[in-house]
Amino acid sequence: MHMQRYSSAAMTSFIRNFLPRQTPTQNKMANRLMENKKACDVFINHRGIDTKRTIATLLYDHLSWLNLQPFLDNKNMKPGDKLFDNIDNAIRNCKIGVTVFSPNYCKSYFCLHELALFMESKKKVIPVFCDIKPSELRVVNNGNIPWKDLERFKLALEEAKNTVGITFDSSKGNLSDVVTNASNIVMESLIKIENEQQKFKSFKNTPFTHAYRDERRNEYYHN
Repeated sequence: MHMQRYSSAAMTSFIRNFLPRQTPTQNKMANRLMENKKACDVFINHRGIDTKRTIATLLYDHLSWLNLQPFLDNKNMKPGDKLFDNIDNAIRNCKIGVTVFSPNYCKSYFCLHELALFMESKKKVIPVFCDIKPSELRVVNNGNIPWKDLERFKLALEEAKNTVGITFDSSKGNLSDVVTNASNIVMESLIKIENEQQKFKSFKNTPFTHAYRDERRNEYYHN
């Protein structure tokens, strides 16, 4: 499963030219997308021993360069931070997840826990299959997974395997290309999410919506 996207130059041009061409309302939306640093925009879920020094860190740096707010454990957490509290909060408050699947990914309880949180929170997840095929991914229960989590992890992994993603073979592919491709998909997805949220807010504030809500409220109290 592979997705071809816009080039880095095209996306950079889009970012630079997006604000000036928009209406005031759209301009305000884009401003929040590009400048809001309070919440995590993108959570990078990965197996450290496989991809921390390659895809995960390069993706973090690239997304930061795009003025987004990515989350990567060794970049965002400090000594004394509570591991599960910080990671769980970051996932629940992020907008998108990027999951970098690798040969040792499924051996990690933490990786599978994060993936399950994504799926249970109904977050959009962009899979990157690095040196592994989706069909090769399976939960490895070597005694470190409590029985109560086993089914959660299997369901989350199955959902991720059936999500269109990016494939990367480190023996043949260019690392820069896969990082740029993933970053472009993230940016497009965030803009789409912001547009949908703005449309929903606009609909909620229309006179028709207010009138319908008042009508339903009156029916409830008079019946």
